[in-house]
Amino acid sequence: MAEQSFDIIVIGSGPGGYVTAIRAAQLGFKTAVVERSYLGGVCLNWGCIPTKALLRSAEVFHYMQHAKDYGLGAENVTFDAKAIVERSRKVSGRLNGGVGFLLKKNKVSVIWGEATIEAAGKIAVKASATPAPKGALGPGSYQAGHIIIATGARPRALPGIEPDKKLVWTYFEAMVPPTIPKSLLVIGSGAIGIEFASFYRTLGAEVTVVEVLPQILPVEDAEIAAFARKAFEKQGMKIFSGAKVTKLDKKGESVTATIDDGKGGVQALTVDRVISAVGVVGNIENLGLEKLGVKTDRGTIVIDGFGRTSVPGVYAIGDVAGPPMLAHKAEHEGVICVESIKGLDVHPMDKLKIPGCTYCNPQIASVGLTEQKAKEQGREIRIGRFPFAGNGKAIALGEDQGLVKTIFDAGTGQLLGAHMVGAEVTELIQGFVIAMQLETTEEDLMHAVFPHPTLSEMMHESVLDAFGRVIHV
Repeated sequence: MAEQSFDIIVIGSGPGGYVTAIRAAQLGFKTAVVERSYLGGVCLNWGCIPTKALLRSAEVFHYMQHAKDYGLGAENVTFDAKAIVERSRKVSGRLNGGVGFLLKKNKVSVIWGEATIEAAGKIAVKASATPAPKGALGPGSYQAGHIIIATGARPRALPGIEPDKKLVWTYFEAMVPPTIPKSLLVIGSGAIGIEFASFYRTLGAEVTVVEVLPQILPVEDAEIAAFARKAFEKQGMKIFSGAKVTKLDKKGESVTATIDDGKGGVQALTVDRVISAVGVVGNIENLGLEKLGVKTDRGTIVIDGFGRTSVPGVYAIGDVAGPPMLAHKAEHEGVICVESIKGLDVHPMDKLKIPGCTYCNPQIASVGLTEQKAKEQGREIRIGRFPFAGNGKAIALGEDQGLVKTIFDAGTGQLLGAHMVGAEVTELIQGFVIAMQLETTEEDLMHAVFPHPTLSEMMHESVLDAFGRVIHV
């Protein structure tokens, strides 16, 4: 049947999938997207967006508790955990409907069900347990010249600390708590773990974080991670790095964790709940990849810089195609993929130019090489730093604790990396991302005019500091 044949079929409707499908339709391809659970995928429904709604509630609660610092009065400040969760789910629901609207607007067909690639150019879709949205196509056989896998990832489970969804949570359960636990253990200090640690600590939970590596926030610059750790500990978080949880004993409504501190000591910690945030693993199962001969590596699909797998006509993007497992990476990767299929002149993905953001308190954002990575490459570098304490806008906001750090090649003036910790840095980092994309030098940045008073002035001052010209410290 004609309606069962497409130019491009995208399997998965997360940020990578639906953006890829829309861009494909814009390029004139007859396009369909296959989804089995919810439009928008994990990010929109259970990740990026709803967690930001939770963190916003915690942030407002924090400011209300400190109203006196701003010359205001707010007595007996409380929170309603159920209402916080309901607001988060409403935000997610609103955006879920928005994805459906965008797909319809761009004439992208939605096929509802679970897809298996039977051969290059052919997929079979079986019924999903989740009811299909109005207007979606159902189970059956579909053909496409190009099949793009965008099935995302799921929480990784470690032996002995597998989540049970009651006492030991993944981020799914952590996003919809019936009540706020009085005590909480977070295993893993990447972006997901630290964001939940920050959320629950702000709402009053006693939070302990255990990280197996020597540094929390392992992908961040060491200096920035150390600054963040000090801030977290000042807030009352307990942090163990170079340590691991070796055992969980569940009893009633509590869990006792055995923690090897990495220094020869072992201690027991009893908490109400545990969050396992030890990373994610790609959803590569039941897609027919083995039969097709699609190459995989450590739970993800191997691709080139244009999303192409080892099998012609089969592509992969986003989390299922490997790190960094970020929504904006998936979106950009998908656009590169379909524009390459169209024959446009596109550049392969440069992962060094992908920014990373952690929306804890204080926020963390970065792009490019860390100081350690730059040195490992044998580069001669110049480093600039500027503290929030030297910025008028930060002081006026009552947010004078933070740091902006920039790393330049000493010989060429090339911006190699930028790393920040402090208020709103997740909104500031894009300035350095654009600078790196345009291959901006230190001279360009120093000659640019930054508005006053803004937090962005610290970016300028950090560049000036790298070349001995800083003004306000």
